[in-house]
Formats: sequence, C-alpha cells, structure tokens
Amino acid sequence: MKKTALRASALVLFVALAAGCATTSQLDDVKATADRAAADVSAAVSAAEAARAAADRATQAASAAQSTADQALSAATESQACCEANRESMERMFQKSMSK
Repeated sequence: MKKTALRASALVLFVALAAGCATTSQLDDVKATADRAAADVSAAVSAAEAARAAADRATQAASAAQSTADQALSAATESQACCEANRESMERMFQKSMSK
C-alpha cells in the first residue's frame, strides 16, 4: 500500500511538473516571437534614422532658403534706398528748375 501511494504521489508530482513546464516547441515559439520583435525594433530604428537624416536635410535646405531670403531683403532694401535718393534728387532738380 505504501508503495502504491508512493508511486501515485510520484506520478502526480511528475504530471504536475510536466504540465507546469514549457515544452521545447513553446520555447521555440517564444524565441521566434522575440526574434520577430527584435527585427521589428531594428526596422523601427532604421526608419527613425532615415527620418532624422531627412529632417537634417530639410533643416539645411530651410537654412539655405532663409539665407537667400535675407540676401534678397538686403538687396531690396538697398534698391529702395537708392530709389528714394533718386526721387529726392529729381524732386530737388524739378524744384530748382521751377524756381528759375
């Protein structure tokens, strides 16, 4: 009787341990899932790096455009000043000719 109870206890213990442990195929499934997750992370990192490079190029292009706009504004300001000076000069000449 003690042997039968001991065998039954050992069998129950074995079944309980076997049911609680992961099988090799379950471990392989977990490993495959982890590998897919790692590949997804790697792809996300690559996409983020590409986006960062594109953003850097856009920043450089915007900086160059701002520089060009600043130069154009400076040239326009100089042209306006010249135009005003010419207008004033012509106005003085006109006033001078009218006073004679």
